[in-house]
Amino acid sequence: MNQTPSTDLIYSVDDRPPFKDALFAALQHLLAIFVAIITPPLIIADALSLDPETKAFLISMALFVSGISTFVQCRGVGGIGARLLCVQGTSFSFISPIISAGLAGGLPLIFGCTIAAAPIEMIVSRVFKYVKHIVTPIVSGTVVLLIGLSLIKVGVVACGGGFDAMGDGTFGHWHNLLVAGSVLVSVLFFNKMNNKYLRMSSIVLGIIVGYIVAMSLGMVDYSLIEGAKTWKLNAPLPFKYGFKFEWGHFIALGIIYLITAIEASGDVTANSMISGLKISGDSYLKRVSGGVMADGFNSLLAGVFNSFPNSIFAQNNGIIQLTGVASRYVGYFIAAMLVILGLFPQVGVIFSMMPDPVLGGATLLMFGTVAAAGIRILASQEIDRRAIMVIALSLSMGLGVELVPEIVKALPEGVRGIFSSGISTGGLVAIISNTIFRK
Repeated sequence: MNQTPSTDLIYSVDDRPPFKDALFAALQHLLAIFVAIITPPLIIADALSLDPETKAFLISMALFVSGISTFVQCRGVGGIGARLLCVQGTSFSFISPIISAGLAGGLPLIFGCTIAAAPIEMIVSRVFKYVKHIVTPIVSGTVVLLIGLSLIKVGVVACGGGFDAMGDGTFGHWHNLLVAGSVLVSVLFFNKMNNKYLRMSSIVLGIIVGYIVAMSLGMVDYSLIEGAKTWKLNAPLPFKYGFKFEWGHFIALGIIYLITAIEASGDVTANSMISGLKISGDSYLKRVSGGVMADGFNSLLAGVFNSFPNSIFAQNNGIIQLTGVASRYVGYFIAAMLVILGLFPQVGVIFSMMPDPVLGGATLLMFGTVAAAGIRILASQEIDRRAIMVIALSLSMGLGVELVPEIVKALPEGVRGIFSSGISTGGLVAIISNTIFRK
């Protein structure tokens, strides 16, 4: 049966809204995604103790690549792209294994494994009906839960002042906790507002409040602004930091690409429903296949241009529903804004100056919602004895490695690389145990 959801859209997928309407809708999407796009490079740069100029460049490239990726999804190039108003940005799911790769081999290893593993998702887009029997909701829900739980640790470290504060003895100081708390409370305050614009921009407003508190406490380093005045446009330079490969980190990222493919198919389905399109039949399967293919292709493109894996942002589906604008041509405006913002180094500098507690206060809630999303996926399934065994085994193994990483230090280097991340460990255990117990 072909299902075509009823909608009250103002502009459907292939409509071309007037310039003013399209620009206004695009700005609302930009508000919802901007912080989410720049947060992963900020967290990764802090964890790897990168210099401010490199951090600013990574932020710029994250914005630039997100713009290109969004255009590919909305426009469609051959069989690549969902041809919907799908907005793409830097994925939170990859942060933990990327940090592990960065600590082992720096940026070259991160970008090398990002590029090498991306075709996994592209292949999945063509054999999706077979993979979904292996990566079931029990598996994906468990891995998403592990991702959220591991990221919460990263958020808490940022709230305490970051890794630098651990070294100089100021970690957990009252001013760090005050700034992080002011951001968290502000985000919750604005999120509870009835005004839809305040709710959509709650994270941005929370960061502004935190920035103001941090400035009043003398925690913002203004010296970077002077240097930024002399910087030219951030011209995208492929393979700027080189390319390196290791099997262990390739596998760790590959597992996340598998899960991301499943999530992307769900996001395209939800977008199709909201946009009033059929969610069955050949046209639907082509749409999902193109969306997942673009998800992988855009991540490969991200690695080439010194950025991190991309994924479709589910929160933008809510904005489509809110505004009644599903036109994919609005995505062209969003893409152009992101590319332009990515070319200006000053944008990256402003956020590279952000004290860790400001970022921590904003991300703590985000990461909690990632874990909650995993719980929601699991709750939607029948949790029988088999499912409990899969979940229990995967969480215990994944969290065990995440909490006590020294447990794998005696393993051979190649094996240690695979199991150095709690997410990759838990993911592998989930896939294997789910296959065994199912049979």
